[in-house]
Amino acid sequence: MPFRLLIPLGLVCVLLPLHHGAPGPDGTAPDPAHYRERVKAMFYHAYDSYLENAFPYDELRPLTCDGHDTWGSFSLTLIDALDTLLILGNTSEFQRVVEVLQDNVDFDIDVNASVFETNIRVVGGLLSAHLLSKKAGVEVEAGWPCSGPLLRMAEEAARKLLPAFQTPTGMPYGTVNLLHGVNPGETPVTCTAGIGTFIVEFATLSSLTGDPVFEDVARVALMRLWESRSDIGLVGNHIDVLTGKWVAQDAGIGAGVDSYFEYLVKGAILLQDKKLMAMFLEYNKAIRNYTHFDDWYLWVQMYKGTVSMPVFQSLEAYWPGLQSLIGDIDNAMRTFLNYYTVWKQFGGLPEFYNIPQGYTVEKREGYPLRPELIESAMYLYRATGDPTLLELGRDAVESIEKISKVECGFATIKDLRDHKLDNRMESFFLAETVKYLYLLFHPNNFIHNNGSTFDSVMTPHGECILGAGGYIFNTEAHPIDPAALHCCRRLKEEQWEVEDLIKEFYSLKQSRPKRAQRKTVRSGPWEPQSGPAKLSSSENQPREKQPARQRTPLLSCPSQPFTSKLALLGQVFLDSS
Repeated sequence: MPFRLLIPLGLVCVLLPLHHGAPGPDGTAPDPAHYRERVKAMFYHAYDSYLENAFPYDELRPLTCDGHDTWGSFSLTLIDALDTLLILGNTSEFQRVVEVLQDNVDFDIDVNASVFETNIRVVGGLLSAHLLSKKAGVEVEAGWPCSGPLLRMAEEAARKLLPAFQTPTGMPYGTVNLLHGVNPGETPVTCTAGIGTFIVEFATLSSLTGDPVFEDVARVALMRLWESRSDIGLVGNHIDVLTGKWVAQDAGIGAGVDSYFEYLVKGAILLQDKKLMAMFLEYNKAIRNYTHFDDWYLWVQMYKGTVSMPVFQSLEAYWPGLQSLIGDIDNAMRTFLNYYTVWKQFGGLPEFYNIPQGYTVEKREGYPLRPELIESAMYLYRATGDPTLLELGRDAVESIEKISKVECGFATIKDLRDHKLDNRMESFFLAETVKYLYLLFHPNNFIHNNGSTFDSVMTPHGECILGAGGYIFNTEAHPIDPAALHCCRRLKEEQWEVEDLIKEFYSLKQSRPKRAQRKTVRSGPWEPQSGPAKLSSSENQPREKQPARQRTPLLSCPSQPFTSKLALLGQVFLDSS
């Protein structure tokens, strides 16, 4: 398939009529307007509970009606929910939260944070909110969208992550201290997704700010993973970022790997980058050759292709949506329907499902209200209009409300077999699960714009067209408007040309460097080099005292070495699992 044919499918712009033949529980069709309002009520029950009981902590604990910090003390749920507020049409609360975040969020804190989670939730959430600010009625400053307070916050957060990329391979550590950088003795083992899930946010940041360092380090990390693939074209799920040696050699599309593949596709669409798409398509061939069985995807040994674990993970449910972005609709629907049967069996997707046995895996029976199957339903419904996809949306609303709704929000389901609950509501419930449900039932939302409407923004350098559709969701469901990247990139290049002329006129330098060299020089605390980025000497000085190590949260990329056959989400799985 030619690359140019991928883009209209990937942008999910086509407006399709709603099908009213999808049977509901009583044989009637699920009414999109009815379920849209139900989803909105779900959002506000969870959101209001967070504000009343948990703010300014990262997350709500719905069973005890209080809050706790989980990913770095950023008021994370508020950042994650911000663009969902606008998608639901609440501009006044969006404006209020923007002010609250500017006044309360501080990244100069002595906290060990997940590089991956901080990027997708904090940097991604702030970038998306920045680009949506004008639509939300925020009074933007001169130079927007290439400047603004939320953009500066996103840049500050991203700069805190840059020391993690200071490795011989250019692949980042999984954890960084926001005040001091990478702790001495930090484990070099990082999951594949924790290395390959930066190009969307970091390329957006580089385009908006004019500083190429973010996109540069993201691309180096992507290329190092590509170069580390096995002879049969597969990657494992954990690697040593100092040596480039694979620590966990199990290959699949699920936990520890998932968003690496997602970002090759979305990065290709966002940046119109044929090389990234070609990389994914090569991976896709290997995945189909070695891991694909009867429209399921199993875990295999990355060098031999032999099956190591015949399980389906709930995180894998993003895959049909990703297939839809490259136009592989038939395969996407068949795989989706397999996953949907699991949902029907339990009223949710267990973290692990043993495919041959047709049941949950011990100690992996929970469902933390993940969005991935709903995400795929939203994408596939935009592409096909198949009413089965609305049925999944209906089932999700009914199931989540029945099983996990409590007085103070929605609780993680600890065990789908008996519906026991756990005292946590992850921020992605408001960022992703509710958002994708709402968009599934809202065909006329501005996110689905097909280009028939747009905003024209005048700048001193010319006219920019924004909001015409084609939004690219990062892996936390934060939408990015690709038009803004091209607008700001053009303006920055013009600015550089003017600066070059001035410097040449005044002879401030003996010779003008080439454009590629100038971009590296502009990268602030980083020094130009041919390999992975290096910190300047001023940021590489020994520190008098190191902060105490903090335990990495369970759901981040694991921080301990792995020696067993399969290791995912901080848990070690032996052959008997």
